[in-house]
Amino acid sequence: MIVLGIETSCDETAVGVVGPEGVLSDVIHSQDMHAEYGGVVPELASRAHAEKLVVSVRAALAQAGVQRPDVIAATAGPGLVGAVLVGLCHGKALAATWGLPFFGVNHLEAHLLSPLLDQPAPQFPFLSLVVSGGHTALYLAHGLGRYEVVAQTIDDAAGEAYDKVARMLDLGYPGGPVVDRLAATGDPTAVALPRPRPRAELPQTLRRGLSLARSDLDMSFSGLKTAVGAALAGPQPPSPADLCASFQEAVVDVLCDRISRAAQRTGVRRIAIGGGVAANGRLRARVAALGLEAFLPPRARCTDNGAMIANVGRLRALSGPPDPLSLTARAGWPPGAEPSA
Repeated sequence: MIVLGIETSCDETAVGVVGPEGVLSDVIHSQDMHAEYGGVVPELASRAHAEKLVVSVRAALAQAGVQRPDVIAATAGPGLVGAVLVGLCHGKALAATWGLPFFGVNHLEAHLLSPLLDQPAPQFPFLSLVVSGGHTALYLAHGLGRYEVVAQTIDDAAGEAYDKVARMLDLGYPGGPVVDRLAATGDPTAVALPRPRPRAELPQTLRRGLSLARSDLDMSFSGLKTAVGAALAGPQPPSPADLCASFQEAVVDVLCDRISRAAQRTGVRRIAIGGGVAANGRLRARVAALGLEAFLPPRARCTDNGAMIANVGRLRALSGPPDPLSLTARAGWPPGAEPSA
């Protein structure tokens, strides 16, 4: 079974083709125009997807040596609704024209399951950290479509904090890659920055105002970003390299702490990572050194890509019926939840 996957949830126009033997093609067009604005402009993103999508589909099929796939899959959310609609509508149009089954894919589920594209692949159950500019959550994947949130951020996503720190230092957008590069030349102990603790370790007086509906392993990165601003405003601001290294070490400390606690609590010792921040060199090194069975996708498949969408489409096509073409885009959509048609 050959599946064409379309991803347009944010600022990458991506199309991939996946078959029984793995990834056959993965075409990604990144939208550079957003750097001028310091963040993604939804209307510009949607227009750019519309301009690049047809040629990207043709390129992906040509690279895969496929004239017509067996299944079409496209991101249906979560994401920027206008951007999602571009790819979703194009995917449904291709499915209707060719008379093919169609699957609307959850963008977060695609990141969560992206390590399954490579060998060796994790076996269920496994822990999966999805960490990007818009999302930071640790899931326990019991099986296809069955995911339990173990921990998540209660404010900024980790990638969002990277972008905001980069903006404070005038490093440009996106901030993650440049902060990672600069951190490699700095001292991670130069600046004392906070590490938000799990709720169970907080004093009782601080725990009273926290929602009991949340996991006691939840994370927070907003205060860390504020602490970076305070260090810059101090009488002796640290060098950008030292500040980036200290900030990055704090982020990675929190993420690895939650992974270790989740592994101990659940007894599951397989950990996979996905999302744009999963390409971060320090995070990858630290996760690999946790003493767990780590599954790290190639850096090219950490950012948004079409192959991960095709992968979920293929898994669902092998296990259940297709989605109706009445399926619409969703701005918010927890992995494993049923989409609304």
